[in-house]
Amino acid sequence: MENITILGVTLNDIEQLQTIGRETFLETFSSSNTKEDMAKYLADSFSIEKLTEELNNEHSEFYFADVDDKVVGYLKLNLGSSQSEIQDSISLEIERIYVLQQYHGKKVGQVLYEKAMLVAKDKKVNYVWLGVWEENPRAIRFYQKNGFVEFDKHIFRLGDDEQTDIMMKKFL
Repeated sequence: MENITILGVTLNDIEQLQTIGRETFLETFSSSNTKEDMAKYLADSFSIEKLTEELNNEHSEFYFADVDDKVVGYLKLNLGSSQSEIQDSISLEIERIYVLQQYHGKKVGQVLYEKAMLVAKDKKVNYVWLGVWEENPRAIRFYQKNGFVEFDKHIFRLGDDEQTDIMMKKFL
């Protein structure tokens, strides 16, 4: 796929961020979770208030993947104290890389990943880490292909359901 543009997200883009966040999460996980758990997670994690807080956090960064003036995916990165688990100054967390299903296999996720690696190098961190649901083999393969290895597990709460994420890292 050509013409994938990566754009920084600001508060002016909050409604678009909310839309792409909800849509990609729903596409990715609705078939494996209850409607109730999905509704609760989407309401909590993608509320305007929550997204405003995240966008205002100086240690978090969001980026859109744009194809032909359409947002087709996004990336969320966390540094320092904004990281969900490891909160040190030598790591960067990829909290989210999500792409609309119709753009899977078209290098959008790879371009977002490459942006994350550029930010990591710019911030001079020693490693990048993330959590990926153990029931998401496609994402696990994507990160393994890009040099990530498993180092731990943690619990991710989706609505009222506790799920296990595989924690993976890549040293730079």
